[in-house]
Amino acid sequence: MDRRQLLRSIAAMTGCAFVGADRIFAAAPNSDAYAPAQVALLDEIAETILPRTDTPGAKDAQVGAYIARYSAACYNPTDLAVLRAGLGDINTRSHKAYGNDFIRCSGKQKEMLLVDIDAEAKRHAREAADNRGQSPHWFTLCKQLTLMSFFTSEAGATHVARYRPVPGAYKGVVAYKGETFWAW
Repeated sequence: MDRRQLLRSIAAMTGCAFVGADRIFAAAPNSDAYAPAQVALLDEIAETILPRTDTPGAKDAQVGAYIARYSAACYNPTDLAVLRAGLGDINTRSHKAYGNDFIRCSGKQKEMLLVDIDAEAKRHAREAADNRGQSPHWFTLCKQLTLMSFFTSEAGATHVARYRPVPGAYKGVVAYKGETFWAW
């Protein structure tokens, strides 16, 4: 097994995307890989996955624009085509189920549609594990990019994530009372 195949296998098992983060800066800021309507659709999908509550949501972090730029810069043409085709597929499914574009559906309708697509993506991942070389499902790519872009954004990193410094504060003299020790 070569290194690339090993990384693909690890990514398939853990659900993580192993794509070079340094390549994100290779794309032009105004990349025309996605139309503005597609970026808005990515924002709506991401907002359904990570909605605004008492903390910022995916739209607050401008996840759609990040997904568009990152995927255009870092994904191979096959995976980029899969992701872009999925955006068309979600509107087709939305029209079939609710008679509306995904963006115009209610929050509950969006959630129900994405739950069905997520179940399909999980089945696809199980089949892909048996069928090496098969492209991932578009929703798997979209979810990975949504989580990565949100939690590396200012909104996600400062308002949602908690920071615990490691190794922590220095405690020079601590009274020993016979209890087991704690590692900080």
